[in-house]
Amino acid sequence: MTEADDRAAFFGKSAWLMLAQVGGGALMWAVHFLSRTTGPEEYGLFVTFLSLAMCIPTGPLQTVMAQQTAKALATNRQGELAGLTRLVWLGTLGLWLLGVVVVLVLQNQILVRWKVTNPAGLWITVMVLLWALWVPLFQGVLQGQQNFLWLGWSIMSNAIGRVAVAAVAVLALGGLAAGMMTGVLLGMAAAVVIAVWQTRRLWLARAQPFDWRPLLRHQVVPLMLGCWAFQFLLTADPMFVKSYFSREEVGFYDSAGTLARALMWLVMPLAWVMFPRIVHSTARGEKTDIMGLALVGTAILSVLGAIGLSVVGPMVVGIVNGPRFVPVASALLPWYAAAMVPLALANVLVNALFARECFRIVPALCVLALAYAFALTRFHDTFVMVLKTLGVFNLLLLALCAWFTWADKASRTGPQSS
Repeated sequence: MTEADDRAAFFGKSAWLMLAQVGGGALMWAVHFLSRTTGPEEYGLFVTFLSLAMCIPTGPLQTVMAQQTAKALATNRQGELAGLTRLVWLGTLGLWLLGVVVVLVLQNQILVRWKVTNPAGLWITVMVLLWALWVPLFQGVLQGQQNFLWLGWSIMSNAIGRVAVAAVAVLALGGLAAGMMTGVLLGMAAAVVIAVWQTRRLWLARAQPFDWRPLLRHQVVPLMLGCWAFQFLLTADPMFVKSYFSREEVGFYDSAGTLARALMWLVMPLAWVMFPRIVHSTARGEKTDIMGLALVGTAILSVLGAIGLSVVGPMVVGIVNGPRFVPVASALLPWYAAAMVPLALANVLVNALFARECFRIVPALCVLALAYAFALTRFHDTFVMVLKTLGVFNLLLLALCAWFTWADKASRTGPQSS
């Protein structure tokens, strides 16, 4: 394959995943039209439940499985991959069961803290968390084997199931936040079924023993921690806002946040396609310029997307959520969209570092995430202050990733030049 063909294949696969992400994201976002029926309070509660599902380390799990799958296929260790996949599946099930016990013990405190009047929504969310663990597990295997066609369809099935079931639950059956979360639950179930079936050749293979301790210590744990820190910067602000503002105010804030975070879902496919390619090339000692392509594409798309959101975003929020949401969205979307640009660029750099197993950045990422959490407990007087805090920490994240990328490149090229 020539260099031009390689680039064309990269952008072709990225374009399909972008189409799946945008189409799936649009369908998922259509669920937010139901805020007109549920009202701001129930809508804010739904977004809080959804943020809880998003904040568990699902993205890190997908990255771990994508890395291990790509590496196993590059080095012909499919038997070890089968054993690892089954081990992770059982481990996530055990963790979920432990979480069920914790929620059962703390149910009353959670209901009071989040101002929840119907516990059904909480327990549907608990079920969502199980599927939220299995979606990235098997989609990560799809990504690692570079089966982007069915990865895209798994994403789309999640969205189709979510919006269809939520619409029936709210409009026909009178459900509120709990009904909307039921749509999330069944949409994720559909995504898992597709990913499980398409990866069956790998996880049903005869398992071979492997030394899991060094794998856990030197690859899985650093990768999980680093990805969690990144995901925390992307998803944590709605949960903090929920603690400091009224339920109605949170609904207005979340209408802008849902639209702004969609910018990340637009550009993430570039990093998804890049990641297993770099893992594969690193495992075989090959060179690739795929990170540069992903970085340039992400920069162009994220900047144009941020400008577009700032201009037309309030109009879209008005159509979806109603005119009551427009004043807050008009004030917040420029700040929110601008904060997403450095986060999108940092996503490419951190994925490239992790694909090359350069985990020296992980402690710094964790410290940054903890500092961000602390800052949100201090700087939350207004929504704009929250978003300024988010923007500052995203810029710090980008600077951090750029520094470690430069250091990693210097360490790889230094011996050759001397």
